[in-house]
Amino acid sequence: MEERRKANRLRVLKTGRIATSDKAPKIECAVRNLSDAGACLQVHSGTFGIPREFELVMEGGQRQACRVIWRTENRLGVSFG
Repeated sequence: MEERRKANRLRVLKTGRIATSDKAPKIECAVRNLSDAGACLQVHSGTFGIPREFELVMEGGQRQACRVIWRTENRLGVSFG
């Protein structure tokens, strides 16, 4: 399979939360791999209903604007920016 990512990703296991709006509850997730350009998120409750764009809040308070590139039943591939 041809690699199409712009940056190499490092395997990690960090906790995160998906924030779809200021008032909506945040969705718990695990950051499975990470680069400067994007990440793979594992969503415990499933990806159905998660919008195409959202903010990822990672442990330590780091925030990233995300856009969904691909999705499966319980994983999201996102790009930052």
